[in-house]
Amino acid sequence: MLNASYIILVAALLPAVVLMILIVIRDKEHPEPPLQLARGVVYGVLSAFGSLLISSPLLASGLVPATYSSSVGAIVHSFGLAAIPEETAKLFFLWLLLRRNKYFDEHLDGIVYSVCIGLGFAAFENIQYVFSAGEDWAMTAILRGLLSVPAHFFFAVLMGYYYSKVHFGHNPRRNAVWVLAAPVIAHGIFDAIAMSQEVSPGLEAIFGIVLLLFCNELRKLCSRHIREMAEADKDSYQRSEY
Repeated sequence: MLNASYIILVAALLPAVVLMILIVIRDKEHPEPPLQLARGVVYGVLSAFGSLLISSPLLASGLVPATYSSSVGAIVHSFGLAAIPEETAKLFFLWLLLRRNKYFDEHLDGIVYSVCIGLGFAAFENIQYVFSAGEDWAMTAILRGLLSVPAHFFFAVLMGYYYSKVHFGHNPRRNAVWVLAAPVIAHGIFDAIAMSQEVSPGLEAIFGIVLLLFCNELRKLCSRHIREMAEADKDSYQRSEY
């Protein structure tokens, strides 16, 4: 039984670990201190609890229903109980992590630290889902590993991208809005599509295809953002040499 629990734990954590390695490797020329990265992951776990401070009052007051039976309800539920509370909590902890962080000196760093928080959140959430799935834990781990955990990675890239834009003075007034708006919109759409599968008999396959297409577009967008930040850092170093 103990060995089985270890296997399930590894299955739940592996997607986040792989994605974390990928973003750290991308920052290999000027890597962040491991302690700072670990701090970001811990903050990500804490943000999962912080999001409850926002979603719980909304749920208790009836402003957001606990259940939904239509696509409209799924949209309200997705934004009200997931996207807005979770991304707001992540942003608070990102600010807490970077406000006096002397290592935040590169454009790509904003994405790296944001991803640490996003994957800390995703790993903690994934453990809960996979362990609560019972005999279906393997399928749950596979589906979430291919969709939900990468989605949190994408949301984090969007947040970190605009956070760096603001920090380094690239049209800060406009980009300050997108620091939260971009991940909230992406998160809300992702969850709304996924949840609509549950309330749309006969349309599950269509919503599944739409979800895959949406994730692929997010992947391409985030890849461009990562390259842009890396190139900005490269240009900065080249200018400093002259």
